[in-house]
Amino acid sequence: MWELQYPIGTFEYTELESDFDREMLFESLAMVPMILRSEVEDLTDAQLETPYRPQGWTVRQVVHHVSDSHMNGLIRFKWTLTEIEPTIKPYDQALWAETFDGKTAPIDVSLNLLDAVHIKWDSLLRSMAAEDFEKAFHHPETGGRNTLNEALALYEWHGRHHIAQITSLKQRQGW
Repeated sequence: MWELQYPIGTFEYTELESDFDREMLFESLAMVPMILRSEVEDLTDAQLETPYRPQGWTVRQVVHHVSDSHMNGLIRFKWTLTEIEPTIKPYDQALWAETFDGKTAPIDVSLNLLDAVHIKWDSLLRSMAAEDFEKAFHHPETGGRNTLNEALALYEWHGRHHIAQITSLKQRQGW
């Protein structure tokens, strides 16, 4: 069950050692909308309603979750760049996935939003100086202080993580 929930493993932050390391994360993060779209665009409604694991979200919910999460990620970056170590607003991801739009909206709504968020986010990321990535926010649920370097790595992993949940489901189902 663990490998179904975390097909690429859990997130582990590795200190970014160079601008090149950060650039690799930019490139990978920028690809998330295109890769996610390519993995789900030909799925039927029945396939979209299939949970990626027992007691897991449906593929539809995963798509909407990635969009919701990355929209929050962009906002967290902007808060951190414009305020001094802000405390971010957490949200209950499981409850968001259970909202009417998370369970029933056409996936194109979130795929299109994800495209726009990532275009805007990529522009912001590439405009930032190296020292901007050392700026941090506080997460009230974890009590932790997170730099934007850490957040960048987390959101890059997050996109790959949810894409892998979908691709592993498709492989298991023979889709």
